[in-house]
Amino acid sequence: MDLTDNLAHKAIKGKGASVSEALELFIEGCGNPYRVFSAASEIREHFKGKEIILCSITNAKSGRCSEDCKFCAQSYRYSTEVPSYPLKSAKELIAEAAQAKKDGAEYFGMVTSGKRVKAKKEWTEIYKAILGIHQIGLRPCASLGIIDADRASELKAAGLFRYHHNLETARSYFKNICTTHDYEENVETIRVAKAAGLSVCAGALIGMGEGVTHRIELAATLRQLNVDSVPINILNPIKGTPLSHLPPLPPMEILMTIAVYRFMLPDKDIKLCGGKEMNLRQLLPLGIIAGANSLMTGNYLTTTGRGSRLDHEMIADLGLFPTRELDICRCGMEERNACLSGKTAKKKSARK
Repeated sequence: MDLTDNLAHKAIKGKGASVSEALELFIEGCGNPYRVFSAASEIREHFKGKEIILCSITNAKSGRCSEDCKFCAQSYRYSTEVPSYPLKSAKELIAEAAQAKKDGAEYFGMVTSGKRVKAKKEWTEIYKAILGIHQIGLRPCASLGIIDADRASELKAAGLFRYHHNLETARSYFKNICTTHDYEENVETIRVAKAAGLSVCAGALIGMGEGVTHRIELAATLRQLNVDSVPINILNPIKGTPLSHLPPLPPMEILMTIAVYRFMLPDKDIKLCGGKEMNLRQLLPLGIIAGANSLMTGNYLTTTGRGSRLDHEMIADLGLFPTRELDICRCGMEERNACLSGKTAKKKSARK
């Protein structure tokens, strides 16, 4: 067996590619990328079946962020056209979640700008929203910046399912992207969220000038932290931000990055997120073939996505199924079987 076969066999056994193996796979795979994509698809299907998870997010609080992340249009340091507004009410957030459910999402995430949420009033609304989102049948998620162990425990007690906190890039490259907080603060937030029993979503923003080795370094860190879901965002340069001049990544390089992440993180959810439509264009379906088993559907924080109907159409055309649809089918079968069992039990009781 060659390198691709060996690493695929290893991944299916549950052992992801090492840093050196992943780099070798990326380099060799560029000569025959579709073979690597096919192997990554086999790994995805082994662990995730034919199900594709859909999630949706809302920009719950926009702008006025004190941080200097060079990609972010919500920093007050940069002159952008992104609107600024305070935290939405729980009622607004729950209504948006209800629409996301209609669009087929299984997870709904509330995202706030800023390093952390401080105001007691804001936390009260967040807790109300978590309860309401849970009650309408979605898994509530949140990205609220840096949190400590006490806050993580409170979020868990309030019913939060998943905490989202991207690392964005490798530790060795982070200083090129942000100087107003330390990388270790992000890592510690992930650790405390996991320790509180929350599912954790943490991933990457690629295309910020980093190299392939930085992306692989990040994947190794995410594996060490044992996160559950790994979102892959691709830079959509926003006018006014320091990274607005960067050229887009070639689509095949993006797809190879996704595939290598699947080889390194074989049993994790790998989610295609912000910038996927603009950067992958007509090759977007290959993102799933290359190993992704999850999609962010609808709009993003400060940029528009595409209608969820197109995502459902793409999933169906690939012969796959949104998780929520499968859950509905399973639930329907369970109810049907229970009903039949009930009727049978009644008939037996009548005979007696």
